[in-house]
Amino acid sequence: MEFLELARNRYSCRSFDNKTVEQEKIDKILEAARISPTGRNWQPQRILVLTDKEQLEKLSECTQYGWNAPVIMIICYDKTVSWKRKYDGREGGEVDASIITTHMMLEAFDLGLGTTWIGSFDPVKVREVYNVPENYEIVSILPIGYPSKEAKPSNLHLEREPIEKIAFYNKFE
Repeated sequence: MEFLELARNRYSCRSFDNKTVEQEKIDKILEAARISPTGRNWQPQRILVLTDKEQLEKLSECTQYGWNAPVIMIICYDKTVSWKRKYDGREGGEVDASIITTHMMLEAFDLGLGTTWIGSFDPVKVREVYNVPENYEIVSILPIGYPSKEAKPSNLHLEREPIEKIAFYNKFE
């Protein structure tokens, strides 16, 4: 699929079929994360892959979302590895983790799977429930699975601002 078509058609899936996601597809999604660009190529991304039913059920302690997806990935970055901007010390790990999450979502969609980015979660509870190391910052939770027959884009999916409102040439007006 052409990239812009893929990006335009991908949507936040909030209803999953109970079909098992093949390991081969999980591996491809993880490969998308592995090859994603990161600051100075320091690759601070750390991903916890949940496929065990008992581990998946624990997610409800951390967020009301998850939609019974058969695979959940918790995307973190290692603060001891991530790049920091020298001018102000701004942490680059969150950007890196966001880039890899986006690449993973697009790869999943290309493989016929649905995803959505969960940003609404209790990070303290996630750390506790899944024993996330202290030097890892939790950025996103990514449910992955085959979309159910009821799955569809939200009504706002295709609403986008015009280019003229988001892009400026040579100066902000």
